[in-house]
Amino acid sequence: MKVTKATIDQLAWDKQAGLIPAIVQDANSGVILMQAYMNQESLVQTMESGLVTFFSRSRQKLWQKGEESGNVLNYVEVYADCDGDSLKVLANPTGPVCHTGTSTCWDDSSQPTLAFLSELESVIETRKGGSPETSYTAKLFQRGSKYIAQKVGEESVETALAAVAGDKEELLNESADLMYHLLVLLQSRDVALKDVVSVLEERHN
Repeated sequence: MKVTKATIDQLAWDKQAGLIPAIVQDANSGVILMQAYMNQESLVQTMESGLVTFFSRSRQKLWQKGEESGNVLNYVEVYADCDGDSLKVLANPTGPVCHTGTSTCWDDSSQPTLAFLSELESVIETRKGGSPETSYTAKLFQRGSKYIAQKVGEESVETALAAVAGDKEELLNESADLMYHLLVLLQSRDVALKDVVSVLEERHN
């Protein structure tokens, strides 16, 4: 269930001496970022401040993720499991999440393959306003949406031709080119990939 200020008291705080484990998940990619613990106070502070805050068992006090490194977690929403004794916190990270400097506290190889699309989308977004001399993506943005749309059309045709020819390797390469240019086109129009996925979900339902 989705947790709100009005339902915080309904969680199973008594099971673990007032603490509940919280799994943090990237709100866009779905990648699991880290695990820590929350008490009621830290959960309320998270909701009110918009920055994910935990309870440190070793220091016995609240700690806001990124308060020292600056790599905060921007809170989106939180869900409790069916027993109310664990939390899934959706958030948008502003930098590496793990203290080791990696994006998650787990090996990147353990992450879902499709999560890379969200990562690529973020990289593409950072290329807006970049130098066209050093970045192909920035060069595309400089030339504008009409040109990018033309590239998407060209890659679509090449992908279809590769499929008809039965060349699997060429189909993979052309499909990758098509998806990349489509992501650039979406970004040029300030459309997020998750919004496209939402349309697909609506159609499926």
